[in-house]
Amino acid sequence: MTQITDPEDDTDLPRRKWKQNPNGVRNDILEVAREIFAKKGLSGTRVEEIAARTSTSKRMIYYYFTDKEGLYREVLADAYRQTREAEDALELSGLPPAVALRKVADFTFDNHRRSQDFIRLVMIENVHNARYMPDASKMSGENSSVIRIIEEIYAQGVAQGTFRPGMTAVELHWHISALSYFNVSNRATFSHIFGRQLFDEEGQAILRQHVGDMILMLVQA
Repeated sequence: MTQITDPEDDTDLPRRKWKQNPNGVRNDILEVAREIFAKKGLSGTRVEEIAARTSTSKRMIYYYFTDKEGLYREVLADAYRQTREAEDALELSGLPPAVALRKVADFTFDNHRRSQDFIRLVMIENVHNARYMPDASKMSGENSSVIRIIEEIYAQGVAQGTFRPGMTAVELHWHISALSYFNVSNRATFSHIFGRQLFDEEGQAILRQHVGDMILMLVQA
């Protein structure tokens, strides 16, 4: 009698279990791919390495994401999605506008510092001139929450007379992101030239305070 084997099973028990949990398989692939893409970029990443790290197969990766570029695009979208979800979880209701805006700035600085692979992915995608970014309308929708948060804080501050009018939430988001982004994106070259004192715990606390101070000085009436 001819025995029929499953090419995706290959008598591997973990794979059998994962076949019963497709979301778990997909999320595991995204997690491993994010780390490897952030370290090696799109061109330097091999699907075989991702498959080996997840104990799955190239075929399964292609099943979920079509090809390497499709996987890379979904990693980007998922990275942005996770950042937005963390911002949405901020507890800002009832806070004075200046306190709430500083909390957004503090969160952004800390989150960028913790999620250095996210910053590296953004750096890599800028090298590609945003060629692989998900659909612009989709990204705008997913990123609108942080704009809405800042917009509400800023409008409240203007109404109370503590913030000066004439700015937009997008402008404020740009300033907060730029200051927090540089802290990760240029860390290697900056510390090589000027030393690492700004990147130990004390130095990072000082920079974090400065970011909040500068944003508040920018908006205060």
